[in-house]
Amino acid sequence: MMDLLVGCVLSLLFTITLAQALTSISKRSKTGPGKLPPGPTPLPLVGNLFELGDKPHQSLAKLAKIHGPLMSLKLGQITTVVISSATLAKEVLQTLDLSFANRICVQAVHAHDHHEASMPWLPVGAPWRNLRKICNSYLFSNQKLDGNQDIRQKKIQELIADVKESCRLGAATNISHVAFKTVLSVLSSNVFSLDLTDSNSDSVREFKEVARCIMDEVGKPNLADYFPVLRKIDPQGVRRRTAIYFGRMLDLFDPIIDQRLELRKEEGYISANDMLDTLLALIEENKTEMDINSMKHLFLDLFAAGTDTTSSTLEWAMTELLRNPKTLSKARAEIKQTIGTGSLLQESDMARLPYLKAIIKETFRLHPAVPLLLPRKAGGDVEMNGFTIPKDAQVLVNAWAIGRDPFLWEEPELFRPERFLESNIDARGQYFELIPFGAGRRICPGLPLAIRMLHLLLGSLIYSFDWKLEDGVTPENMDMEDRFGISLQKAKPLIAIPNQV
Repeated sequence: MMDLLVGCVLSLLFTITLAQALTSISKRSKTGPGKLPPGPTPLPLVGNLFELGDKPHQSLAKLAKIHGPLMSLKLGQITTVVISSATLAKEVLQTLDLSFANRICVQAVHAHDHHEASMPWLPVGAPWRNLRKICNSYLFSNQKLDGNQDIRQKKIQELIADVKESCRLGAATNISHVAFKTVLSVLSSNVFSLDLTDSNSDSVREFKEVARCIMDEVGKPNLADYFPVLRKIDPQGVRRRTAIYFGRMLDLFDPIIDQRLELRKEEGYISANDMLDTLLALIEENKTEMDINSMKHLFLDLFAAGTDTTSSTLEWAMTELLRNPKTLSKARAEIKQTIGTGSLLQESDMARLPYLKAIIKETFRLHPAVPLLLPRKAGGDVEMNGFTIPKDAQVLVNAWAIGRDPFLWEEPELFRPERFLESNIDARGQYFELIPFGAGRRICPGLPLAIRMLHLLLGSLIYSFDWKLEDGVTPENMDMEDRFGISLQKAKPLIAIPNQV
């Protein structure tokens, strides 16, 4: 039965693809569009799909070495252009930003109609601008972040206490798990004035699993994205599974929001001054086009992407430090020299810790959280370097490949934070050699919080503890394999043994 179904699907795809190819040939003969960028020869029907593999960021980087940093592929029926140089990334993300401002909206995010309310996926227009303004003005402004830094400090102290307990027990620590728990605790405290990690460790593990599954499903190659005729069929079940994960997270928000709405009706209610109260006040005062539903989808984006990307970047940073013990020692010495012994690391200390900041930048370079950024769509035929990127083409910027470009970086495969000590390059979207958060009008709005959290998390862990690898694991044989999704995870979690210093 399954063989018959597969055969029918392939036959249908072949018929449709053939018809569309003939139509395309007819159109080309009339309009004569410009020349596509070079790329590998596509196979009939499937195009270059088989060349993606399970690590598309690496596969596309290898193909770019053959075909160039401006490369086109045919992924099923979808023309895809891949950008693999800083110069061309600046063209797409800054110079021609308006032409590439909208997204190719993958089918996974159509679950629960998330694409109609999600800022990362909405087209540029009034709803997107409204959400962007809310994030920049009320959620991630420096004033707002300065105002709630006490929460982050408290959660870092709780993290240190948890790891100290592991020291007492002689237990190993799952770095990704403790980082995820801390980030989830910070986010939920800022958003709801609740700590979603308070109940038990199982709730953290479940939340982490849901967030990871969302990032995996949204990021994995999906036939329904490459063959539009399959969108309703959802042959791989990606949209169905994503709907389950979205539903689990949205269901978590409902009782919290309902309870707050009831509290706000009570006479003499005192605002919690958290993100939820801020947004509800804006809605009630008609100062925004947002409604309760779009607020829930904003929270979905914050909790799924914010927790996953920050914890995975922290894990990669710790992995590289344990793989390079001299770098770890140098970083710890810098912190001790700056703040002394027995003090707590503060956000205000970061300006005096250039080597710690260089370590974070070097981690962004080698392990960008979103290796292909989010896919963009050409708004019309766009000329670039003598080639034409056709209207509606999918455009991918390979930040992973740019971070390892030998023309930009000396010995690019080596983890060497020193390269940033005499450099002004940062990760805030102005230097296209290093764009882990993207750039231009669609740069990640959570960047300011992520930067603060990463420096505080990493600095506190390496300052407070002396970390050792598990028995049998050495810096030379550490597992450095990654796992592709929307975000880039370690394939094997980093387990390390802390000792108090």
